[in-house]
Parts: sequence; structure tokens; C-alpha cells
Amino acid sequence: MQDTDNKFELLKGDKVLWSVILLISFFSVFPVYSASSNLEYIVNNGTTTTHLMKHMFFVILGLAIMRSIGFVKYEHIGKLSSIFLAIMILLLCLTMFTGQKIDGASASRWLKIPGTPISFQPSSFAYLLLVIYLCRYLTKKIKRERLPIENIFYIFGPVLLVFGLVAKDNGSTALMILLVSLIVMVIGQLNRKYIFGFVGLSSVAIGLFMFLALKTDLIGSNRVHTWMSRVETFTNTKKTTDVDDEVLKAKNYQVMQAKAAIVHGGITGMGPGKSALKQMLPQSASDFIFAIIVEEYGFFGAVFLITLYLIMIIRIIMIASKMPAFFGSLLVLSLGVMIFVQLAVNIAVAVNLIPVTGQPLPLISYGGTSMLVTYIQLGIILNVSSRIQVYDEEGMGKTQNIEEINDIA
Repeated sequence: MQDTDNKFELLKGDKVLWSVILLISFFSVFPVYSASSNLEYIVNNGTTTTHLMKHMFFVILGLAIMRSIGFVKYEHIGKLSSIFLAIMILLLCLTMFTGQKIDGASASRWLKIPGTPISFQPSSFAYLLLVIYLCRYLTKKIKRERLPIENIFYIFGPVLLVFGLVAKDNGSTALMILLVSLIVMVIGQLNRKYIFGFVGLSSVAIGLFMFLALKTDLIGSNRVHTWMSRVETFTNTKKTTDVDDEVLKAKNYQVMQAKAAIVHGGITGMGPGKSALKQMLPQSASDFIFAIIVEEYGFFGAVFLITLYLIMIIRIIMIASKMPAFFGSLLVLSLGVMIFVQLAVNIAVAVNLIPVTGQPLPLISYGGTSMLVTYIQLGIILNVSSRIQVYDEEGMGKTQNIEEINDIA
């Protein structure tokens, strides 16, 4: 029996979740290889082979990191989150002044590591660390009424600070940070009056940011006008069926090409690598890769992929419900919310349910930072799932006292 246990130790944690992750990771290679031809022939950046090798490298690296997280107690990750969050906030400040654009992107969100060709997005890591930090803080203080100054300084402060630093170049991620943070506060049992206070304070912060960006020069090189143009284009498209307006067609070019790719795919799709619109669809390997997947694999392929994602979300919820430790349960649910929101936003943009944003499809879209962050999220979830049996063996019940909660977090 011991040999059987060791045989499956490589996949530590929930085996169904592992299987889904491996399936999606393997599948991602095909649409990325196909759609990356856009980067070669349109953006004039590298070759499809080099992009494929780069994507496969990040998949293998992500899987290795995901498994390596299993060697560290997730409680320690929570305890270190505040330190790493502070470091990422400093890097976000640095990105505001030295950020770069890559692969045809129009926003300076990447920070280059000195002496190397490697660039990454600090906003993605800051977002993840912020959520982990909130989970730990809410767990530590769950049995005690917090003073208003504590919530303002330790909860509202970090969230709004990260929002402000990210919003300049990545508005969709900044809004997702506020939304997910609010959800974490709700499931983390923060008092309602503070939740309403956070909503009000966030609204003021958004309004102030918009005012400073549009009416002053205090926030230079911001993308607020781009956001407003996208929202205006989206609402105008929904209001009218007249697509003869050349200006509207030009502004709505990405969405029109994405919808055309989805329609072209039909029920069974054109076949792997046979997308006819990948060369005309900007960001076809990243933000709009779902449209290419539907075109090449059809309705059946899209349903299969969405089913895998649904299984992933369901397993995450099951892990959270089985975890007796409050911090572990809250952490798993919060990371699951992050993955679900990103997934929903990416697909909603592709089918024109919401204005265009720059959110990748989890585990599939081409791009290193987002992919690695998703693998880290799933690695932590698998880490927690592997501890469920340990807690059961230690006799820890569903109801914890304050000493147990503080010790865990």
C-alpha cells in the first residue's frame, strides 16, 4: 500500500484538479502555436516556432512551480504575503516610470529584469499577493471587532494603493482587484458596515482617479481615454445595428473579427491550425485566443474547454468546503474567484458581452506572467487540498476556536 501512495506522490493534492490542469495545459499548445503566427507576420516579432517553444517553457515551468509549492506549508505563504506585497508595491511604483511595452501591446505594464531579456508584469503578482494578504488578515482578526482605523490602514489602504498604481496602465485589472477584494471581504465575514464603507471609498477613488487623469496632468500617459472609447464603442454597437459607420467599424475592429471567427467555426470548427482570421485579429494569441479556439475547434471544442474550466471551479469549491481550517478554506475560495473572474471576463469580451479588456484566458493565452500566476494560484489550492486529510487525522473539527485560527494564520 505504501508503494501505491508513493507512486501518486508526484501529483500531490486533488487528483481530479491535477488532471484538468494537465489537460488544459496540453491543449493550450495547439491554439497558441496557430495564433502566434499573428505575432510573426503582423507584429513582426519572432517566429511561430520560437513562440511555441517559449509557451511550452512557461507551461513546464508553471507546472514545476505549481508542484514545488506543495513542499511549503500554505500557512507560511500567508505569513510572508505582507512582505512580498510590499516588494511588489515598490515594483509597481518603479513600473510607472520605467515600464515597457512588448509584443505589440499599447500599455507600459512590463518591468524588465536588469541584465536579462526577461520582462514581467508586477501588477499580476501584486494582485495575487494582495488577495493572499487579505485572507490572512481577515482570518487573524475574525473573532475580534476591528477598530475603524485598523480596517482603513490594513484593508482599505493596501487595496486602494494597489488599485491606484495598477489603474494607470491596466484599468481592467484594477477594477478586478476592487471586485475580487470586495468578494474576499464578504466571504471573509468582514462586518457589513465596513463592506459598505469600502464600496463607497472605492467609488470615490475611481471618481478621483478619472478626474485627475482627464482634467489634470498629474497622471501622465494614462489610458483613461482608451477605456472611455472602448465603453462608448461597446454601447453604440449595442444600440444600433448599423455597422456602415466607418469610424465605429474601425473602433470595433477587434470585436468584429472575434465574432467573425466564432461564426466561422460553426459546430465542428475548421480544424487545428486552420483559422482564417488569426492574422486579422489583434492579440489573437492572448486576449482573443478563445475566438480562435472556437474557429478551429468549433462549438463542440468550446463546450469541451468550458466544461474543463467548470470542473476546475467545482473542484476548487469542493476543496474549500472540505477544508476545516478557516484560512485554508477562505484562501482556496478567494483564489478560485480570481480564476473565475478572469475566465469570465476573457470569454465575455470574445463574445461581445462586455467592452474590450486585456485579460488572458487562464492557462491558455500566450504570455508568461499571467500563466505563471495562474499556476501559483492552482499550486496553493492543491497545497491546501493535500492538507485536508492531515487536519482530519489531527482531529481538527469544522468549528475552530480563536487559538486554533490564530495559530494557523
